[in-house]
Amino acid sequence: MPKHVIISKLGGPEVLKYQEYSLPDEIKVNEVRIKQSSIGLNYIDTYHRSGIYPLPSDLPVCPGMEAAGEVIGIGSEVVNFKIGDRVAYATPPIGAYCEIRDFPEEKLISIPEFLTNDEVASVLLQGMTVEYLFERLHKIKKDDFILFHAAAGGVGLIACQWARSVGCKMIGTVSTKEKAELAMENGCEFTINYKEEIISEKVMEITKNKGVPVVYDGVGKDTFDESIKSLSTRGLMVSFGQSSGMVEKIDMHKTFNPKSLFYTRPSLMGYTLNREELIHCSNKLFEKMKNKEVRPNIYKKLKLEEAEEAHIILQSRQSSGSIILEP
Repeated sequence: MPKHVIISKLGGPEVLKYQEYSLPDEIKVNEVRIKQSSIGLNYIDTYHRSGIYPLPSDLPVCPGMEAAGEVIGIGSEVVNFKIGDRVAYATPPIGAYCEIRDFPEEKLISIPEFLTNDEVASVLLQGMTVEYLFERLHKIKKDDFILFHAAAGGVGLIACQWARSVGCKMIGTVSTKEKAELAMENGCEFTINYKEEIISEKVMEITKNKGVPVVYDGVGKDTFDESIKSLSTRGLMVSFGQSSGMVEKIDMHKTFNPKSLFYTRPSLMGYTLNREELIHCSNKLFEKMKNKEVRPNIYKKLKLEEAEEAHIILQSRQSSGSIILEP
């Protein structure tokens, strides 16, 4: 029997359990059966495990939103894929922490010949996140300053590379000298060590007291106030994650009114509402990868049964790059 990892109850990494499961006898007409070879780990997985984000069904639940593998079966109405195709996904329904699963055809992506399954699983969700942040939510431009938190993380390193490809002057926050060097190597123009420097003061120094037109903040509680202080008049605060915890009560008038700021809380799902948007998003990422403008950065590869350890590493915020689980 195949094996998967489940969330047995809401809590810390220790609630992840590795066990056997049964596949449905038949594949649904519009679904594809995938033998998975690479599973991408993302911070949203920890939100599902801890209960910060609600789960789609009662416990136990198999978590995970990103994986790559090979088609081993298709439903009777599937038209875009055949047995033997390499495919990937990075959207709900959750359930990626497994060896074999059935997945809706409309949410699957074909893997280009020039990329490996590991490369795609390490970058797809994070890379498509950067695509919608930089290309559609607020289009970054050559010579513009932007502030991006956690610049040496999985999303951050892709953001560094993407910004460099455009000629955008990215200011990235990091926690160590080593992470600063890594971010700079990947294209970050300036780095701020938030453990040693005050973020907003450094931003104002770099921008000659103008501030930045946009802040991309996937950290949340720990960086929110400094993000607001770093924005220019009519600047945009993009809160796309909360790795340090949710921002508590906000005084809207006091926070946003003085500089007429804009605020948005977007998600990848909101920018891949249909197959057309999904394919557009993934193709833009694959184009960047084909041109060597975005390169995968796999920090660590662990076995599926080591999911608990993987979550501990991810939540420590000490990883630089992506973590892959291998079934």
